[in-house]
Amino acid sequence: MSNDGFKPAVIYARVSSKKQVKEGGGIESQATRCRSYASARGYEVVAMFTDDMTGSKARRPGMDAMLSFLKQNKATPHYVLIDDISRLARGLQAHISLREELSKAGGILESPSVVFGDDSDSQFLENVLASSAQHFAQKNREQTINRMKARLLNGYYVNSTPPAGYKYVKGHGKVLVRDEPVASIVQDALEGFASGRFGSKGELRLFLQDQPEFPKNNSGEVTHERVDVLLKQSLYAGMIEAPAWGINIREGQHEGLISYETHLKIQDILTDGKRVANRADIKEDFALRGAVDCADCDKPLTSCWSKGKNKKYPYYLCFNKDCGSYRKSIARDKIESEFETLLMQLQPSESLFKVASRMFKDLWDYRASSNQDRASRLRAELSRVKASEIKLVDKMIETDNAIVTQQLELRLTKLDQDKLVLAEKIENLSKPARGYREMFEHALTFLANPHKIWENGTFEDRRNVLKLAFTEKLKYSRISGLRTPQISMPFKVLGDYLGGEKVMAHRGGFEPPTP
Repeated sequence: MSNDGFKPAVIYARVSSKKQVKEGGGIESQATRCRSYASARGYEVVAMFTDDMTGSKARRPGMDAMLSFLKQNKATPHYVLIDDISRLARGLQAHISLREELSKAGGILESPSVVFGDDSDSQFLENVLASSAQHFAQKNREQTINRMKARLLNGYYVNSTPPAGYKYVKGHGKVLVRDEPVASIVQDALEGFASGRFGSKGELRLFLQDQPEFPKNNSGEVTHERVDVLLKQSLYAGMIEAPAWGINIREGQHEGLISYETHLKIQDILTDGKRVANRADIKEDFALRGAVDCADCDKPLTSCWSKGKNKKYPYYLCFNKDCGSYRKSIARDKIESEFETLLMQLQPSESLFKVASRMFKDLWDYRASSNQDRASRLRAELSRVKASEIKLVDKMIETDNAIVTQQLELRLTKLDQDKLVLAEKIENLSKPARGYREMFEHALTFLANPHKIWENGTFEDRRNVLKLAFTEKLKYSRISGLRTPQISMPFKVLGDYLGGEKVMAHRGGFEPPTP
């Protein structure tokens, strides 16, 4: 130490997580105890360094900053004060490594809790205490994992941060419940992807990006990785699983935002990879882009703004070099005007629409009356699945062939999925049937006048009209115009009903009848 009696000291304090920094006084209490110790011994505290991470790691930002400070002031050795030996490290190897670095940097380790000496007895005690801290940390981790596994086995989500669309409330521990309005946004997103309303993960990402309430990253964006996680999480179907811990999928204690059947459909779509990747340049300026092919070569028409003398002009055009229509522009207003005329022709007459309304009503009545029979058939199927599971388990016990066991496990996993889907369907059939208006009002509104939705709706509404009204892409010839499209089943049925009646409604349209 310096001859003038100056005894500089630094304090090192550590807690295991950022949560402890916010919710507890760990850092402050350690600092208070160390300052009191320094005052009693005539030390002057010149700096304090902190960390909020596990002590099992030797490399930590606060520790590295303190070592750097000590090396820069090595000419004057500093006392390094810690509240307890466990604050330095939670592992014997990390403790020994840090002790050597502190000594080389000119640090003299002291603590109100333990005496650090150079004799063999002191070093033995120090190593024992460091080993005890390591054992305590490992034991605490094991107990935490065991508690988490137990909750997972009972169907509870255990991550500290709830997923988008959920929040924690106190129940049997922390329980997930819907967090509106984000829950409804996530539900709409997942069901829309499963139904084909969103043609790709890219379109789904754009939908979520446009929702002000949906959480974004620090850059204000919804990333592609975030969309992948959203689509793959069985948690949104009311399930819990942790394959890394050997916990297979099971029903959770929280309400799902979608059905398990819908979740499996999403996984099938992701596995098959049948969706066309979303084009980043689909803009509201060109609502038909991606939905219309060139009639000459069957390649998608692209779009652009062409600069004239005084302003820019919007065009669609074919960019296939082998096509006779290559780079021959089609005015946007021309092609979109023809499309709107086509939509007007899809509007059925009022009398035909009333027939469709009665058809929907009959369908609703039939489904309501047949629920009991369907439930009985599903229960019988569920019993067969359970019996098959028992047989497979017996076979797994009897065989010692690794390949056979692997195949049986795959079949057992598939049966587990089937069982969950059947149980979900039976439960849904037991719920009170929704009313006719709730079931079919949106469908009737769309059938009544798709052109009205196109004319007054958002860009997303227009994309949905394209997907719901037509089963294939439209074909457009720059010579003859829009080709006859393949319309979706509801409009086809209306067109074919009563001997192919094609009577159109008047231009003013009409509203869906009130049931």
